[in-house]
Amino acid sequence: MSEQEQAEIRLEFARLKQEHMDLDAAINAMIATGCDALQIQRMKKKKLAMKDRLKALEDKLIPDIIA
Repeated sequence: MSEQEQAEIRLEFARLKQEHMDLDAAINAMIATGCDALQIQRMKKKKLAMKDRLKALEDKLIPDIIA
């Protein structure tokens, strides 16, 4: 993998990580104010999908090392 590809992956990882944290804060605020449970559930599902994407990007950056 080239340096440019790694840099792009790191940039996307950082962006998604920030978005994931922002979504977490929004979910907590919605729970505190007693918003619609269905909307909260949808946001939690989106957050979980982001977490899966973050894990996939992290796996691309860390090479498999067979010991």
